[in-house]
Amino acid sequence: MSLKAYMKDYKIIILVVIIAALALLDVHYGIHFGIDFAGGTLIPVSLEHSANATTMSTMIADLQQRVSTFGLKEVTVEGVGNSNIYVTIPSVSQADVNSTISIIQSQGTFVGVVNGTSAINGSDILKGSIGSISPQLANNTYTWAVQFFITAPSMSTFAKAVFGQANKPLYMYLDRPTNALILINSSILGNSSLGLSPSRALSMIQSALVLGNQTIPVISVSDTNASIASAEKFVASNPRYTKIYASYNLNRSLIDYLMATNRTVNLESNANMTPQFTAIATNETIVESWGLVGLLSAPILNPSLTTGNVSDSYEISGVAPLTLPKSDQLSYATDQEKTIASILSGGALPIAVIPGVPSPVSPTLGKQSLVVSGIIGIVAIVAISIFITLRYKKMFLVAPILLTTFAELFVITSIIGLIGTIDLAAVAGIIAVVGTGVDAQIIITDEMLSHGSEQTTAKGLISKAFYIIWMDALLLIMAMMPLFFSTSMVTVIGFSEATIIGALLGVLITRPAYGAILSKHFG
Repeated sequence: MSLKAYMKDYKIIILVVIIAALALLDVHYGIHFGIDFAGGTLIPVSLEHSANATTMSTMIADLQQRVSTFGLKEVTVEGVGNSNIYVTIPSVSQADVNSTISIIQSQGTFVGVVNGTSAINGSDILKGSIGSISPQLANNTYTWAVQFFITAPSMSTFAKAVFGQANKPLYMYLDRPTNALILINSSILGNSSLGLSPSRALSMIQSALVLGNQTIPVISVSDTNASIASAEKFVASNPRYTKIYASYNLNRSLIDYLMATNRTVNLESNANMTPQFTAIATNETIVESWGLVGLLSAPILNPSLTTGNVSDSYEISGVAPLTLPKSDQLSYATDQEKTIASILSGGALPIAVIPGVPSPVSPTLGKQSLVVSGIIGIVAIVAISIFITLRYKKMFLVAPILLTTFAELFVITSIIGLIGTIDLAAVAGIIAVVGTGVDAQIIITDEMLSHGSEQTTAKGLISKAFYIIWMDALLLIMAMMPLFFSTSMVTVIGFSEATIIGALLGVLITRPAYGAILSKHFG
């Protein structure tokens, strides 16, 4: 039978298309290997004060959950004494290191504000309910979102806070600064692409930052002596604002004055000091996001939510900036989704942390060990294929068995390596799944050849085999579920996730393709 005849089956076509797509993604993004195989970066973290054994254990677990992206990315977090923690990530990229440090520093305190009133906060979120939505292309840019559920008492509080606030923004903050003051260069306020006047832009910013007695004042400062004197007077008369965010290009005398006040002064670039505005209706604009103050999104309240009837699920969402190249927008949206989900799932740290200077870490096993392991794996697969061929005395089986096994190995490795890292836990999960894949091939081959003399169609034989294969896969997934939900060890979670992902990919993609090949040949 010609190759063209096999390629008419949709199951085989799906496998070929998936392999081609993953190969392109592997070339473009590369497969990420773990610390043992590729080395990484060690980030020392100092605690603000010493911790007892229980608190240290909580700190380690929370940090590992935050940085590991639900166990799919290898990260080691180790306590050193009672006031230091070492975080090691499988990357030497400065961007990845900076991103990890940002996640470590974030306390994960979430608050949703409506009309200056707190409607929801992090303690209202049900633990384990956080879920990510894959980036979607909409209006020529990528959107990202993270969903979560809230407790029943919180629903009532939320209903009261949003009552009568139809079509108003719900300002969603993560790690909103406290006791903070913002001094913004007045020239920034006139640069809005939406044509806002400086006074209108300032008014909208001030309105978005209102929150009871935790309001963050925003003062527009020009280069005039009167404006500088007014800013200095406000700072002097309000000692409660211990943290000051200021435009780096303010008048030098004002900056010198701020530095002399013994407060924490952060000089920010114009990009950081500029919030993102969005038009929600004709002649109506809101502040949508502002990274400086942790404002992530400002969804508009649907009128149905402001009458007392509220849902128990909500989401934080955003879009990739249109200023980014199209090729980078998807990456940006994916990173934002993972970062927010990681922070929210980790919760607030019990003790503030201070990251130190990162340093490189050499791999413990190395790429050479990875190559040797790969060669041994290939030899094992070839040996098993030869054994099965001798068992059934059909030379035709050599190619399908080899192709299917290598295809399954490639698909599983590529997906895990693209969304996470190939570490020892992932390798263990992949080995377990490939082993069940060989079992599945034996079951399919047995059913096809052992009952060839019976009055049974090839389709019927394949269906019977896949009943057994599906039961086998479901049992494997059920066996992994306790590891997934009953442990805080990210390594074990990573092993269970790799096994579950591999089992699903096998029964949905590679094993049906193998069955289709045999059905075409022997049918």
